[in-house]
Amino acid sequence: MFIGEIFMIDLHPEILSKNGKREFVVLPYEEFVALQEELEELEDIRQLEEAIAAEKETPAIPWADAKKRLGID
Repeated sequence: MFIGEIFMIDLHPEILSKNGKREFVVLPYEEFVALQEELEELEDIRQLEEAIAAEKETPAIPWADAKKRLGID
C-alpha cells in the first residue's frame, strides 16, 4: 500500500571527482531544498503506513457510535 503522490524533481547535479573517483555531488540550492522536502514527505508516508499496519487488526467503531461515545452531535 502506498499513500500519497511522488513528484519528480528535475535535478541538475554537478559531480566532483577526487583522485579520478566520483566523490561529491553539488546541487543548486532550490533543488536541494525540493529534494529534502520530498524525502521528509516520504518519511511521513512511511510512518503512516507503519501506523496503519500496526492498527490493522484493531476493531473499527462506526462514526455514529464514536460521536455518541464522545458526546459529539
